[in-house]
Amino acid sequence: MAPLRLHIQGRTFRDTANREVTLRGINVAGDAKFPTSPNLPSNRSEHFYDGDNVSFLDRPFSIDEAHVHFSRLKRWGYTLIRYIFTWEAIEHAGPGKYDEDWIQHTIRVLRLAKDYGFYVFMDPHQDVWSRITGGSGAPMWTVYAAGLNPRSFPATQAAWVHNTYPDPAEYPKMIWATNYTRLACQVIFTMFFAGREYAPKAIIDGKNIQDYLQDHFVGACRHLAQRIQEAGDIENDVIIGWESMNEPNKGLVGFQDLSVIPAEQKLQKGPSPTAWQAILLGSGRSCEMDTWEFGGLGPYKSGTTLVDPKGEMAWLPADYDDSRYGWKRDPGWKLGECIWAQHGLWDPSNDTLHKKDYFAKDPESGLKVDYEYFTNKWFMTYYRRHREALTSVHSDAIMFCQPPVMEIPPSLKGTEDDDPNMVFSPHFYDGVTLMMKKWNRYWNVDVFGILRGRYLSPAFAIKVGETAIRNCFRDQLSAIRREGTDYMGNHPCVFTEIGIPYDMDDKYAYKNGDYSSQSAAMDANHFALEGCGANGYALWVYTAMNNHEWGDMWNGEDLSIFSVDDKPLPVSPNSHAPNSQLANNSTVSVDRSSPAFSKSRSSNNSPVSPRDLKQTLSTPSLSPQRSNMAPEIGSKPGFRAAEAFVRPSPIATAGDVSSYGFDLRNCTFTLALECKEAATEDAPTEAFLPEYHFPRDAIGVEVSSGRWTISVDDEDGGMIQRLRWWHDQGQQSLTVKGVKTRQGTSLGEDEEATGYLEQCRQNGCHVM
Repeated sequence: MAPLRLHIQGRTFRDTANREVTLRGINVAGDAKFPTSPNLPSNRSEHFYDGDNVSFLDRPFSIDEAHVHFSRLKRWGYTLIRYIFTWEAIEHAGPGKYDEDWIQHTIRVLRLAKDYGFYVFMDPHQDVWSRITGGSGAPMWTVYAAGLNPRSFPATQAAWVHNTYPDPAEYPKMIWATNYTRLACQVIFTMFFAGREYAPKAIIDGKNIQDYLQDHFVGACRHLAQRIQEAGDIENDVIIGWESMNEPNKGLVGFQDLSVIPAEQKLQKGPSPTAWQAILLGSGRSCEMDTWEFGGLGPYKSGTTLVDPKGEMAWLPADYDDSRYGWKRDPGWKLGECIWAQHGLWDPSNDTLHKKDYFAKDPESGLKVDYEYFTNKWFMTYYRRHREALTSVHSDAIMFCQPPVMEIPPSLKGTEDDDPNMVFSPHFYDGVTLMMKKWNRYWNVDVFGILRGRYLSPAFAIKVGETAIRNCFRDQLSAIRREGTDYMGNHPCVFTEIGIPYDMDDKYAYKNGDYSSQSAAMDANHFALEGCGANGYALWVYTAMNNHEWGDMWNGEDLSIFSVDDKPLPVSPNSHAPNSQLANNSTVSVDRSSPAFSKSRSSNNSPVSPRDLKQTLSTPSLSPQRSNMAPEIGSKPGFRAAEAFVRPSPIATAGDVSSYGFDLRNCTFTLALECKEAATEDAPTEAFLPEYHFPRDAIGVEVSSGRWTISVDDEDGGMIQRLRWWHDQGQQSLTVKGVKTRQGTSLGEDEEATGYLEQCRQNGCHVM
C-alpha cells in the first residue's frame, strides 16, 4: 500500500518524506450555502418555500470557472481547502432522495482540486440549522419533520430569515446568529441531539426524531463518501478527511429556567425572548420582551417591544397533509400543538409554565446538565455515529472534530475516543470587530478569558493598544489550542474558521479603496494564527460571487477575501514603487561566518512560464467584471487587504517547526525549526514566498546553515514562488526580507487599467 499523502504523527501533520506540513487553508466557497436553481441568495424571496425543488449543481462554482478560482488560490499560497457543502445539496428532494448530479459535479471539482495539489477535507456545513430557519444546512423537509411550519416563522419570530424580511437591505447585521436562541432552532437542535430524552413522543417512521434526523444526516454524508470512493482517484489523493457538523448547538438542553435568559447566552440582538416567551410566541400568544443592541463591550438592553403573532402558530396545523414526504408520524405526536405542551412543560389552556426546569437535568442520570455535560454525552453520541459511518467507507480519513464553539471540549484524553487520526478543529472570531463591523485599533476584549472566568470583572479583560490587541488574539488562540490538548489528547489543532468583515465602517473602503482597517484586522488575526502553535487554519471565506452591494450573498455577511468588485493583488509590488522600500537590496544575505555556509542562488533564472498560465490569464474572471453597484455604495476598487492574507508560510519542514511568522510592516518572514537529521536533497524545507512581498530581484535571505534556492514553478498546476532550504541538523533559523509597502492602498487609474497579463509581461513572464 502506498504511503498516505498526508498523515498524522502525534500532534503534527507529515508528508510522505516525514516533513512537518503546515496547512494554510481557505473555506471554499460561501456560495455553497444556497442553491443555483433557482438562484437564491438570502436577499431573494421568490420560490423560497419551494425548498424541495432546488438544485446546488455548479456549487461552489462551475467546472469551467474552477480553474480560475483554484489557480488564484494556489497563487495566493493556499494548500488546504475546507470544502463547504450542505446536507440540503445532497438530500433536498426528500428523505433518502440523493442528488446524484450534484454529487458527480462535486467529484469533478475535487478532481480539479487534485490537479492543483490541494489537501481537501469535507465540511458538512450548517448555520442555525437550515436556510429555512435563517441560515444554511439541512433540507426544508427536516423542519416539517420536526412539526414546524416555516411559513409562520416571520409572524411568530420563530426565526429571523433574510429571504422573508420585508426589506432585505435593512436586515439587521448579524441578527441571523440569534436564531440559535429562537424557537425553531431551539426545538430542532434539542430534537437532533437529545430527542430521545426530552421529546420521547416525537416518533416518526418508528424512530425517535433524534435518530430519524441523525440517521439521515449521517447517511447523506456517508453516501457522498461512498461515491467519492467509487470515483477511484480522489480519496486520500485529495480528500484527506471529514469534519463533524459545523458549529453544533445544544438547543434547550441544559436550560435551568426557561423563564429567564441564561447567563451564558452572550449574544443578544433585536427582540430577545426567553425560551418561555419563544414557546408562547410559537403558539400565537403576544409577548412583551426586551430588545437589545450590540456595543463595544457586548450586548446592552435598548428597550422593550410587543410581538404579537395574532394567533398564528409556528407549528404545523392539525389538518396538515403529513403524507407529503412519505413518513408516518406516530399518533402520539399531535400536529397543531406545541411539542413541549405535549410533554407537560406548560398548559396551553391557561398559558401556565409547569416545568421551567424540564431541560435542567439528564432524565437518565438525574444529573445537572451544563454545556460541558451536553458535549460529553449528546454531542459525542452524534460524533461517534458520524465518525463510524465515514470511516466505514474512508478508513484512513482524518476526522476533524469540532465541538460546540468556544465551549469546553469533550473529555477524550486516554479514552477509546482518543483517536490518533483526529484533529481538534475549533473556530475563532474577533467578536467585537465581527459584530460592530469596525476595526478598533485602540482596545479589544479577551472574550475567551471572560468565558473561562479568568477575570473578576469583564473590565479587566480589556486590552489597550494595537500591540496588546494582537497579543490578546494570539493568547486566546493559544489557550484554545492548549485546552483542546488538555481535554482531547495530543492531536493537531486546525482553526477551521477565522476571518474578518470587509464591509467595515458602513463600507467606507468601497467608497475610496482604502482597506487599511481591513488590512490591520487581517494581519492581527494572522499574527495570532502564526504565533499560537496551531498546525494550520482555514480562513473564512472565499465567495466567488461576492460584490460590494450584497457581500457574500448570505445574511448580510461580507467576509470573502475575493470580490468581483475588487482587484487581485498584483504579481509584484512594482505598481506601488512610489510607496515601496526595499527591505534589503542584496539578493543573498547569509551568515558567512557559519562553517555550514554555502552560497546559492535560484536554480531557475529563466523567465516564468507555467504550463497553463496562458489559459489562466486569458480567463476574464481573473480581472472580474464588476457588479452593477449603486453609486452610494462606492465603486473604488482596492486590493481587498490582500497584502495581509497573501503572506509567506512554511509548506513542508524537514524536522519540527519551532515558530514562524510574518512581520507585514517590515516585510520580514522568520522560521525556526529543530531537526534530528539534516534536510535531504529530495526533501528540503520548503516555504511559500509571495512575489508581491518578495520579488526575486529584491530578496534578502539569512540562514543559520546550508544552502537555499528560490524559484517560481508550476508544481501542482499553480504558479508559486518557493524557497527550498537544505539545512543542517539541530536548531535552525531562516529570515527572509522583502519589499515594504504601504498597507490597504487603493488602485490609481493607471494601476486599475493594468491587467494581470500586462503585469506579468512587465515582470518578464512568458505566456506559452
